Amino acid sequence: MADILVLYYSQTGAVRQLATHIARGIDSVAGMSARVRTVPKVSTVTEAVAAAVPETGPPYVTSADLRECAGLALGSPTRFGNMAAPLKYFIDGTGGEWMNGALAGKPASVFTSSSSMHGGNESTLLSMMLPLLHHGMVIVGVPYTEAALSTTDQGGTPYGASHVAGADGSKVVSDVEKSLAFAAGKRLAMIAGKLAT
Repeated sequence: MADILVLYYSQTGAVRQLATHIARGIDSVAGMSARVRTVPKVSTVTEAVAAAVPETGPPYVTSADLRECAGLALGSPTRFGNMAAPLKYFIDGTGGEWMNGALAGKPASVFTSSSSMHGGNESTLLSMMLPLLHHGMVIVGVPYTEAALSTTDQGGTPYGASHVAGADGSKVVSDVEKSLAFAAGKRLAMIAGKLAT
C-alpha cells in the first residue's frame, strides 16, 4: 500500500472538507491510501508554540510524511490570491527535503477555497504549484474529461479542486465541488501508481 499525503491548512473547515473528498478519491484506487495531515497556525506572538499534537483533526505533518509519500495533495484557503501563511511557513522549511530530492518525480495536486468566485482561487492554486515545481514534483490537474468541470458555476478549475464559500463562509461544499475533489484525488493516486511502476 502506497500513501498519498493530503496536506492542508483550514481555518473555517472548507479546505478540510475538500481534503476529505480528495482522500476518498485516493482511497478508491487499489494499492493507494490517503495519509491526511495538517499544519499548525502561525502565531503573531513569537514566543507562542503550538501543541505537539493538535486537539482535534489529523496530526501535524512531519518531514517523514514528505519522504514516505508516493504523491502529495496540497490545500490552503485563499489569502489575497495566495496560500495561507501557516502552509507557506511549513513549505519554507522544506529545504532539507529539496536538497535530498525527497519529492522529486512524485505527482502533486493542489486545492483551495475562497470567499468569492473571483477571489483568487486560480492564483492560489498556481502559487502552491511553484514550490512543488522547485521540489521537482509532477503537477497533476483536473482535466476537462471530468464533465463537471465544463458545467460548474461553483468551484472547480483545471488547476485543482476548489470551493467558493461565500463572503461569510457559510456555503457548504457542493456536490459538484465534492465530485471534482474526489476526481482530483483519484487521478493523483492513479498517476502515482503509474509513476511507481
